[in-house]
Amino acid sequence: MSLASWFRWNEPPNRISQRNPTEMVVETLMMELSWQTKQAEKQQRERENEYRKIKTGVDYGWLVSYPKQSYDISPGERLQLEDMCTKIHPSYCGPVILRFRQLIAEYEPEVQEVSRLFRSVLQEAAEKIKEEEEAKKLARQWNTKNKTSLSLTTFKSRSRISPFISDIKTISEDVERGTQPTRRVWSMPEFRNGK
Repeated sequence: MSLASWFRWNEPPNRISQRNPTEMVVETLMMELSWQTKQAEKQQRERENEYRKIKTGVDYGWLVSYPKQSYDISPGERLQLEDMCTKIHPSYCGPVILRFRQLIAEYEPEVQEVSRLFRSVLQEAAEKIKEEEEAKKLARQWNTKNKTSLSLTTFKSRSRISPFISDIKTISEDVERGTQPTRRVWSMPEFRNGK
């Protein structure tokens, strides 16, 4: 018995095939949120240190030790954000991250505002996806209506109306002859196929 069979060295890893694209989108977007939260917290600390330095005139930054991460999103809010992330199509994951980074750079939010900013970006992307789906749906409906109307026009062009054929029955002929009219709509002309 070889050691390779024990350690399974020659088997390819199956990590990518086991994951759902939606799970990957959720994980990617939530990692971006946590990273941006850490960055915002770091910037907030730096601003506070600069303010303290200006106020006191002394730099005690080398003396202060900071916790790894003091701000954390509440579990309920995290679940809501994850649920919103599931509605994002994988092709929109990159643009959502870019838009989020753009807004972070533009507004330089406080740590508590990062999750709200992320929520607004997700809502904006979800609305855009919904609008595009509705436009595709309308386009599909329009295409199917056009196909059916084209088939009806070809059907109409094959049938011919011959108004001058003498065996077309009218109501006045039946009244003159004293016979009962047959069961058909008299306002409609009779269709015959051209031979």
